[in-house]
Amino acid sequence: MMTTMAALLGALPLALGTGIGSELRRPLGIAIVGGLIVSQALTLYTTPVVYLYLDRVRLWWARGSAGTRRPLSPAAATGAPER
Repeated sequence: MMTTMAALLGALPLALGTGIGSELRRPLGIAIVGGLIVSQALTLYTTPVVYLYLDRVRLWWARGSAGTRRPLSPAAATGAPER
């Protein structure tokens, strides 16, 4: 988040600037700011989803090969802490 915000704030003068030649630099600034916002939103939403699916695959794999591997404890299968 900090890196994205630093780059976004650095590109704001390109996107919002006025003066000589700003009509050439403004599209670049808008593209940078828009790309950073979209990529940050995608990262914040997709990363937890990927981790949840990988956890489901891990649990499915552990249940499917229970005969060859050590079975999961009930607490590990539900995500509850063991005592």
